[in-house]
Amino acid sequence: MTKISFTRRQTLVGAAMGATSLMLPAYSRANQRPVISHGLQSGDLARDGAIIWARADRPAKMIVEVVTTESFADARAVQPLGVTSATNYSGKMALTGLPADQEVFYRVRFADLANTSALSEPQVGHFRTAPASKPSVSFVWSGDTAGQGWGIDVERGGMKTYAPC
Repeated sequence: MTKISFTRRQTLVGAAMGATSLMLPAYSRANQRPVISHGLQSGDLARDGAIIWARADRPAKMIVEVVTTESFADARAVQPLGVTSATNYSGKMALTGLPADQEVFYRVRFADLANTSALSEPQVGHFRTAPASKPSVSFVWSGDTAGQGWGIDVERGGMKTYAPC
């Protein structure tokens, strides 16, 4: 029987190589996951819906969940949306059927098209839908447009903007 001995250096190098080989599968899987490259946006709020946008770093499927509680209990999945180079990897989705005057939370992930189990890290956004009834709104405008009388040229008829109709 032959006795095999290793130096301390050989043992450390072998351990480092073994640890590295164990991490490589995780590293390669991380590279397969899409990334949400520009955050989330919401807008065009209505009583029962809104528009949301997100952008991936590659062709992917945009997966969205919507709910009225921050815990995402009983979240509703929305039909996924494909994003490609034709859309600049951006997804624009109309969320409908939402309750009026309610805080709404949404979670977005992207799934790689070649490997749908490779999902991006989720990002969460929120907005408030418009109220069901039309509130009373007044617009008031004021300002010192002539700067304490400077700018009003009486010889030319004063400020014609304020002339009676």
